[in-house]
Parts: sequence; C-alpha cells; structure tokens
Amino acid sequence: MPKKFLSVKDVAQILGVSPLTVRNWDKAGKLSAYRHPVNNYRMYKIEDIEILMRGIEQSREKGKKLKIDMF
Repeated sequence: MPKKFLSVKDVAQILGVSPLTVRNWDKAGKLSAYRHPVNNYRMYKIEDIEILMRGIEQSREKGKKLKIDMF
C-alpha cells in the first residue's frame, strides 16, 4: 500500500526548507496538517504537497514569488 502522508521532516526535505519553516507555515494556516491518531504528529497529504510544488514551479516560470496559501 503506497504511503499517503508525509512527515514534517519529509516535507521540509522535499521543499528545501527547515522543519521549523514547515511547522510555522502550518501554524500560519499556509499548510494544512493532519494529526497522527496515536502520537499526534503532524502529517501532510502527498497530494497537498504536490499541489504546493506545482504552484512554486509555476511561479518560478513566471518570475514571481509565490504567496503560500493552500486553503
């Protein structure tokens, strides 16, 4: 069964930012985390991160900065 969620560390590595940045984006409402039912860790849907990555790539192509606001 494929993995459906990513940890804070995984998201940080994919996006090239620190785990603290990912947590700050979550607190600011720029990313939406799900909580693991056992340990309450933040988990992010792979689809949500893919959408964010596409937005980042499109903004780079247009030479604009991306305002991160997923929801």
